[in-house]
Amino acid sequence: MYLDRIELNPRVCGGKPVIRGTRIPVSVIISHLAEGESWDAVLAGFPELTESDIRASLQYASASIEHTEFAETAAG
Repeated sequence: MYLDRIELNPRVCGGKPVIRGTRIPVSVIISHLAEGESWDAVLAGFPELTESDIRASLQYASASIEHTEFAETAAG
């Protein structure tokens, strides 16, 4: 599960979701992957990350999208 790897703290990166213990936003990891970078390239660029952190970022992004769609459907 991603919850133990993702941190939301208003004092860290303005409250954006980051990898716990780092200041690396989930959005940065997702952006690198969306640009076609491999997991190995992301890990090389951010040596403090692990494969579990990338997996957690993807799970968090997926859950966020699901929650957004639910909120829009419930409101409309």
